[in-house]
Amino acid sequence: MFRFDTEQIVYEIGGVKIGGQPGVNPTVLFGTMFYNGHKIIESRKEAKFDKKRAEELINNQETLSDQTGVPGMLDLVANFPEEIRAYIDFVTSISEMPFAIDIWKVKPKLAAAEYIKEVGLVDRTIYSSIAPWSEDIEREVSELNKLGLKNAILVAFNAADKTVQGRIDLLEKTLLPNAKAAGFKNFLVDTSVLSIPASAFSFLGNQEIKKRYGLPTGCAPSNGTDMWRKFVIPTWGKLGFSGVDSAAHAVAPLLGNDWLLYGPIENAGWIFPAIATSNAVLSTLVYDEIQDLPSSEGHPLNKLFPDFIEQLKKEKD
Repeated sequence: MFRFDTEQIVYEIGGVKIGGQPGVNPTVLFGTMFYNGHKIIESRKEAKFDKKRAEELINNQETLSDQTGVPGMLDLVANFPEEIRAYIDFVTSISEMPFAIDIWKVKPKLAAAEYIKEVGLVDRTIYSSIAPWSEDIEREVSELNKLGLKNAILVAFNAADKTVQGRIDLLEKTLLPNAKAAGFKNFLVDTSVLSIPASAFSFLGNQEIKKRYGLPTGCAPSNGTDMWRKFVIPTWGKLGFSGVDSAAHAVAPLLGNDWLLYGPIENAGWIFPAIATSNAVLSTLVYDEIQDLPSSEGHPLNKLFPDFIEQLKKEKD
């Protein structure tokens, strides 16, 4: 039930392992910064932001990652080339975390890719993304091929067919060919969440992609919870929202997600413990099936439940 016959690919990006058989490597969490409406932004065009608060948010995610054993990365949203360069310079000056450059328009996205190459951050950066909405995919692919970037997110959202098969068809016929032509070596597949209940189709798509290709898969459950926020907060308050958000994310590792975009980095306080809990349960389910435990001492199951692990080992002996 929790093992794929297909060999599962594990990438190492900036020292963080991502992908593999369920329960082996912890789910990687991306905290988003500089998103639309992020209060730390003072001026996008002038690349001005509250550096003190930004550093606090990054430090908090790193602390939670250390405490839980759940790896963290950053998702840096930008609209302008000068803006993303400022964010990259800032992040790399205070942290060793890998990060994604999250830009929609081709021109600033390519400018960011060129800067990543220029400053020698190819191994630590994820290009976000090779997507079906690119306004000039031929130019994007051609320019990227000259740069030698390694890591990319492929967004398997098929507007014409939102089923699992629609996502698979888009990945096979469009995304993978373009990503390979662009020179990328490591592919993280994002099956795109549209709402909380529709995340089921993303999870099923991820399981099928891992079954067929062994690629690391993930999505953004935060898209669904953010859309429901207008109902949840007036009805149940911020505490209710944190419960909804935790639940929407915690189920994901059990259903084929190697990584998650968990939304605003401010939400790290409840998402990291939720995913650590989910990972501990998943790895125990795997143990019951094949009698193997995660080998890494830093895995949430080993890190947070050492007494339970010792009990399992004694019973096995």
